[in-house]
Amino acid sequence: MKKSSFISVIPQEEKGKNRGSVEFQVFNFTKKIRRLTSHLELHRKDYLSQRGLRKILGKRQRLLAYLSKKNRVRYKELIGQLNIRELKSR
Repeated sequence: MKKSSFISVIPQEEKGKNRGSVEFQVFNFTKKIRRLTSHLELHRKDYLSQRGLRKILGKRQRLLAYLSKKNRVRYKELIGQLNIRELKSR
């Protein structure tokens, strides 16, 4: 597996303070998603990793939906920082 560097968007001092915040959790899920995606590009038939990726994607989607309902400004800032697409509205 090729090692790639993921850029840390959240400053180090903020990481230590509030690890339970929605932004921090979404940031960690995004890091895991990017790592698993690069792994699955090499190992296409790794079905257990595919399942894990789908579970993490669902968790991140639920957290982003929660943040979107509670605080739209923080939500917009977060998806802008992490360079991810906006949730589809139902």
